[in-house]
Amino acid sequence: MGRLFESAQAHHKKMKLWKKILLIAVIILVLSYIAAYLIFVFKGRAIIISQLEDLTQKKVNIGYFGLTPPLNLEIKNLEIKDLAKINSLSFSPSILGLLTGKLALNYVTIIKPEFTYEIVAPLSATAATTPIVSAPAAAVKAQEKRALRLAVKRIKIKDGRLDLIDRTVGQDGIKIIVKDINFSLTNLYTVPRSVITDFELKGTIPWQEGQEEGKIEAEGWINLFKKDIQATLRIKDIDGIYLYPYYSNWVDLEKARIEKAKLNFTSNIQGLNNDITAQCRLELTDIVRKPRLPEEAAEKAEKITDAVLGIFRALNQGNIVLDFTFKTKMDRPQFGFGDIRMAFEDKLLQATRGGKSAIEEVLLFPAKLLQTTVKNATDISKALVDGTVAVGKAVLEPFKKEKKE
Repeated sequence: MGRLFESAQAHHKKMKLWKKILLIAVIILVLSYIAAYLIFVFKGRAIIISQLEDLTQKKVNIGYFGLTPPLNLEIKNLEIKDLAKINSLSFSPSILGLLTGKLALNYVTIIKPEFTYEIVAPLSATAATTPIVSAPAAAVKAQEKRALRLAVKRIKIKDGRLDLIDRTVGQDGIKIIVKDINFSLTNLYTVPRSVITDFELKGTIPWQEGQEEGKIEAEGWINLFKKDIQATLRIKDIDGIYLYPYYSNWVDLEKARIEKAKLNFTSNIQGLNNDITAQCRLELTDIVRKPRLPEEAAEKAEKITDAVLGIFRALNQGNIVLDFTFKTKMDRPQFGFGDIRMAFEDKLLQATRGGKSAIEEVLLFPAKLLQTTVKNATDISKALVDGTVAVGKAVLEPFKKEKKE
């Protein structure tokens, strides 16, 4: 009986000990939470401004900063000079992440952001033609120091807008707007960790007032640590006329009598160990030619355009389609026009294979006309640009004018 009583006392003492330990742990967690809460209340605004200014190297202003239990932060009227204006931003830091000294967020929601990205001309002609090279070690270290190291479980952007301003073309440059942006992303880690980051993007592109808007969609996943990617990009109803500054050195739209050109672009992107291969398709869905009076003679550019369009329709069951592939690196993406030009020429070479000219058979054009309007693959590829591409740098790099032979 005595032993049973002693055993009950020992069990009671153990229970009391565990209760004390649990109480101490709860107190520590509560105090840690209160400390984190107070830090965000009194210093959160300054910390966020400092981090964003260090990351972007631009002036940052916050109109409103608020905090609601348990730990939900809300920012309104956030402005990063010449880069972004955000109507509302809310996020929830992870308590566990804060306790371990890491910046981890459970969610980030951004409402009606407006982003601006400006492309400026290179400082010299050499800079314009030289591929991207490795930056000096000091610059790399500075960039790594500014890099924001964080983990986010979920990011959502609602009703966003992007203004892309390219100062490298035309006298005044060109602005491409993507609006109605809805973007979602899960499991973003900028710290070294192998994790799959899923993303989805939808938006519209208002090319010209009163004209049909384009649509852009992208979806897939990326592993930033392993530098792997699998994604699909689709851009519908590209307005080739709006993008004329990109190829104005190649073609005179008046002489080619092109009044309207609509295109679709799709790309299936596969990447493994930093090596990216993109299988792309560019399709001309609609082209409108300006009417010509019967007494007016056709310009050479118009004849070339007619010939090339006829060749492409014949080779693709009535469709004007160009398939091409480009390869690049995930950490240093570069996009060149060479792959497209090669695809043009390869496509047209299909029409000249065999003993008799397939072009002549397909179009039923006299050989003399073909010889005077399409002399070589270079003229044909230029004609392709005249009649089908008209899209320029919105998809890849701007067209480069050939040197006269």
